[in-house]
Amino acid sequence: MNTPRYCGVFPVAPTTFTESGELDLASQKRCIDFMIDAGSNGICILANFSEQFTLSDDERELLTRTILEHVAGRVPVIVTTTHFSTRVCIERSLRAQACGAAMVMVMPPYHGATIRVPEAQTFEFFAALSDALTIPIMIQDAPVSGTVLSAPFLARMAKEIEHVAYFKIETPGAAAKLRELIRLGGDAVEGPWDGEEAITLLPDLDAGATGSMTGGGYPDGIRRIVDAYAAGRREEAIGEYARWLPLINCENRQGGLLSAKALMQEGGVIACEAPRHPFPAMHPATRAGLIETARRLDPLVLRWGR
Repeated sequence: MNTPRYCGVFPVAPTTFTESGELDLASQKRCIDFMIDAGSNGICILANFSEQFTLSDDERELLTRTILEHVAGRVPVIVTTTHFSTRVCIERSLRAQACGAAMVMVMPPYHGATIRVPEAQTFEFFAALSDALTIPIMIQDAPVSGTVLSAPFLARMAKEIEHVAYFKIETPGAAAKLRELIRLGGDAVEGPWDGEEAITLLPDLDAGATGSMTGGGYPDGIRRIVDAYAAGRREEAIGEYARWLPLINCENRQGGLLSAKALMQEGGVIACEAPRHPFPAMHPATRAGLIETARRLDPLVLRWGR
C-alpha cells in the first residue's frame, strides 16, 4: 500500500448543547481543544456520534465554520456530509471543502429503515461527488445505513473513482472485510480504517487498518494502542488494548454516543452533556459505571491536560 495522507486516531467530536437544547459554541471549542491536547491525529465532526441527525442545515454550517476556524490547521478535520440526495451531498461537501475540510465522510444514500438505492446508483452518487471535489472521500460502511457494500464493490469504487480513497468499516467481521478490501483494492485503498469506538481495534490493525475513528473522550488512550502497533511493538499494543478495553466496552455497548460528553463534563471540559430531545439522556447508573470504569483505568483519565 502507498503512504496515506491521513492515518492514526481521528475521533468524532460530540456536538455540545445547553440544557435547553441550544448549541453551546463555547463548550464546543473547549471540546475541540481537549481532543487536540489529548493527542488526536485529526478530528471528525457532524458524524452520527455528533448527533448530526438532530441538527438543522444552518447549524451544520455554523458548526463547520466555527470548528474549522477554531482548529486553525492544528489537525486535519473530516466533515461528515451524508445525505440521500446526490445534489445536497455535493453542496454540503463543497461548503465543507471551502471551509478547509481535509476530507468528507459520507454514507451511501439511504432514508429510514427501507429506502435504499441499487449499486449502480450508489456508484454514480460517489462518482458525482468525487467529480465535484478536490479532497478525499471516506465511505462510511456502517450498519445504520442498512446498505450492503461488499468488499469487491468498495475496491472497485477505490480504483475507478478518483477521490474515493478512505473507508471506515464498521460492519460485523470488520477485520475480515478490511483484509479483503486491502487485497482487492491495493494502493487505491489509501486509508482502510475501523470505527465502532475501537471495540475491534486490535484485529482490525492486524488486518491492515491504518486509522481508527473512535469516540472523542480518550484519544490519548487509543493513541497508545495505535502508536505502539504502528511502531512494530505489537505486544505493547496488546497490553494497552487490554488496559483500555473496559472503557471502550462501556462506550460501545453501554453509554454510546453520550459517553464522550459525559466524560468531558465530568472532567470540566464542557458545561452540559445533555443530548438534544428526543434522544434520551444516559441512565444515571450507566453514567456511574462509565465514570467508575474511567477512574479505575487511571485516576487522571478525566483530567484535561493529563
